[in-house]
Amino acid sequence: MATDSGFSQIGGNNTYEFLNLPISARVTALGGNLISTRDNDLNVALVNPALLTDTMSNNIALSYINYFGDINYGYVAYAKKLEKLGTVSGGIHYLNYGKFIRADETGTTNGTFGANEMSFNLSYARSMIDSNITIGATLKTIYSHLDSYSSLGSALDLGAIYNRPAQGFALAAVIKNIGYQWKPYVSGNREKLPFEVQLGFSKKLQHVPFRLSVVYENVEKWDITYQDPANPILTVDPLTGETIKSSKAKEFGDKLMRHIVVGGEFMITKSFFLRAGYNYQRRKELKIPEKRGVTGFSFGFGFRIYKFQFSYGRAVYHLAGASNNFSVSFDINNFYSKSNSQPIVNQ
Repeated sequence: MATDSGFSQIGGNNTYEFLNLPISARVTALGGNLISTRDNDLNVALVNPALLTDTMSNNIALSYINYFGDINYGYVAYAKKLEKLGTVSGGIHYLNYGKFIRADETGTTNGTFGANEMSFNLSYARSMIDSNITIGATLKTIYSHLDSYSSLGSALDLGAIYNRPAQGFALAAVIKNIGYQWKPYVSGNREKLPFEVQLGFSKKLQHVPFRLSVVYENVEKWDITYQDPANPILTVDPLTGETIKSSKAKEFGDKLMRHIVVGGEFMITKSFFLRAGYNYQRRKELKIPEKRGVTGFSFGFGFRIYKFQFSYGRAVYHLAGASNNFSVSFDINNFYSKSNSQPIVNQ
């Protein structure tokens, strides 16, 4: 009797992977990560809670991302300074996967179903005795609904940043998604959260209006290479039958670069910024060898009009398409009191 076989993707190693999607248009434009630039931008405080500052008090930030297919997600946040205690922020992060056709194993359809995920975030940050050092934390309450399955969990982000504005230098560290899945989708099948440790730095050049940002992701794991089972690496030449030798230096460089996200910002004027980024891991995993294009690259811009700060970011994930990210933020104080408003350094 003939039998059929097949395989599929593993679907990821963790649950709640949506927590790793870039929220801010600025972050999207800079390669998908930004943990070490401390200015008055509430949209990036979700990436590293230590970036939350008292100058963001009464600021509101909103982001919307047009992802792939019918998928879209976004974020809204509000920050408030607590006298002598630090700064807090509350926000909602949501993702909607759109509508799917429900079908059984025989292909018989039976209506449609939806899927969405949400995270309710509460952040806190405070400067230490040395005002150049700030620490922060974000507590996330996570709810996920996939058709008739639902899940509930919690996660904690911890962040710190050492900032030297006079030298234009900052060094940061983030521990992301320390948490637990309280209610799994299927009883008895509790899944891990996408735990990760990140390090990063940023440097603003002294005589050029340019800031470089570099993030080292997945500090906790050295080899993050993914091997596609449908396209295995050749170890034997199919024509000669000889063993294909690989360079140790090349292998080391490839594994190292998979951790690196690089971004750059040009401050054209005080109200207009150009941005670009490169994500090596994204390019290696999603490129098509026959036509690589600009997969892994991203770009965007930001500008200030009246009392609002706008940003746009576009990241190229694949030849099939790219994501578009839009962010806006504003200071409520600007609408009723000029004396209490704070300038936006870089949005």
